[in-house]
Parts: sequence; structure tokens; C-alpha cells
Amino acid sequence: MSDFNGLLSYASFFLVFATAYAIITLGLNLQWGYTGLFNVGVAGFVAIGAYTSALLTTPHQDGHLAGFGLPVAVGMIAAMVITGLVGASVGVLALRLRQDYLAITTFGIAVTIQLVANNATALTGGPFGVQFIPRPLQAWLGTGLPWTLAYLAIALGLLGLSYLAIEALVKSPWGRVLRAIREDEDAANALGKKSFKYRLQSFTIGSMLMGLGGAVYAHFVGFIAPDDFLPILTFQLWAMLIVGGAGNNRGAILGAYVVWAFWTAAGGLMRDFIPQAEQARAASLQVVLIGCLISLMLVLKPRGIYGERMGST
Repeated sequence: MSDFNGLLSYASFFLVFATAYAIITLGLNLQWGYTGLFNVGVAGFVAIGAYTSALLTTPHQDGHLAGFGLPVAVGMIAAMVITGLVGASVGVLALRLRQDYLAITTFGIAVTIQLVANNATALTGGPFGVQFIPRPLQAWLGTGLPWTLAYLAIALGLLGLSYLAIEALVKSPWGRVLRAIREDEDAANALGKKSFKYRLQSFTIGSMLMGLGGAVYAHFVGFIAPDDFLPILTFQLWAMLIVGGAGNNRGAILGAYVVWAFWTAAGGLMRDFIPQAEQARAASLQVVLIGCLISLMLVLKPRGIYGERMGST
């Protein structure tokens, strides 16, 4: 019985992380899979959502500017709003750029956000991060398996709502315009569609989902620091979208679970078979293995496991 409880605890712990990443990947899929926006600054938007919700919901601490003790639900909603506003501001400035230039700009913005989080000690706690982030329902359920399962249910509920909302959007005329812009922006403009407005809307909504995923992550772990939002996070999320299949929301969700399982399994194998003194350096092998997985997918299934179907509307 104890072995079963341990397995269930590990599985639920794993699924909460994968579900948070799935929410973020849905936002990235809207930006890239449906609109063709090459956002390489995903980690920065996730950080904004995580810090916004954390700073609004944590209790007041001396020496910190934030800490308002607001309900977790308010923090998560605020995370979406603030991240969306930042996404809109970035979009106004950057979305007239194309491909490589947009990627460089968004990457620079993400690095800037991470540096601000690392140095604005009075607000973010600097390298020490934000502690005592509240966990919903923990006062009633404690810190064990019941609470983890309850939080998993909350995370899955948020993922389900996000999926239904994005599916409704991309299947509407608005979504068809996004795909038209992705395929041929000049043709879409010639038909009277203001492509910049649609690109900005897509970027903003995608950023909001990234912020929500960041908030879900923050309230599960109870502690965040700038090192949680390094560029490697962006790489992981792009890997999830590529493996699952861009242009398909189900594929984006599936890719999040598959790649996170692969990443976790690779880490476990290295801990078991690599001497402890070498594990710090060997951690980079996880990135290499994910790169190999992406390469294999691009050869065997270029559209991903469950990618966009040709002729889909």
C-alpha cells in the first residue's frame, strides 16, 4: 500500500508540472502554430505571471514592496492580465519585425526580465526569490498526497478551460484569419485584413496563457527564483510544441506531457548511472537528449505526433 501511495504521489507531482507546461505550450502554439510568431522569450512571460501572482498573494514581509495576501484566484487572474499587458506592449514595439529579428527581440526581452528579477531585490527578493507563496486548499488538506491531487485537479481544470477557449477562438473566423496571415500575410492584407492587429491579439492572448502557466507553477512549488526562468525553459517549451505538433492544440498538450516525461526519465537515469561528482556537468546531457528527440521527430514525423492536419479549418 505504501508503494502504491508513493507511486501515486510521484505521478501526481509529475502531472502538475506537465499540466502547467501544457498551459504555457497552448499559448506558444497560438503564437507560433496558428500565427507564425517566433517568440523565443517564453520564459520571460512565464516569469511575469509567476512573480505577479506570487507577489500579490504572499503575506507582507519587511523589506519587500509587495506581499498583499490576496486570494490565489485573484493572483492567477492578475497574472494573466499583467502578462497580457506586457505582451501587448512588447507586441506593439516588436511585431513589425519578422522571424529572426522578432526572435532576437523576444529573447532579449526575456533575458532583461530575468535580470530585473535577479536584481530588483526589494520587489522580487533578487537571487533569493519569493518564499511563502500560498498553496490553495493546503490549510484544509495539509501538504501530503490529498493536497497534491487536489491541486492537480485545479491545474487540469485550468488547462481544460484554456483548451476550450483557444479551440473556440481558432475555429472561429478570427482563427482562420490567423492561419491566413501565417501562410501569406501579403495576401491577407490584400483581402482587407489588418494583419498587425491580429498578430498583436494573438501575441497578447498567448502571453496571457504563459502567465497563467507561470502562476500555476508558482503556487505549486511555493517558491520561485530567477533561476527558474532561464532560457533553458524556453527551449523545453519549444521542444514540447515541436514534438507534440504545432498548429494543433491537442498536439501542444500531448507534447508537454511527452517531453516532460522524457526529460524526467533522462534526469533519473543520469542520477542512477552517473557518479554524483559528475552529475552537475552531466545535466547538460538532458538538453542534448531533447535535441536528439527533436531531430528524430523532424525526420520521422515533421508535423509532430499530433500536428496540424492539411486542409484543417
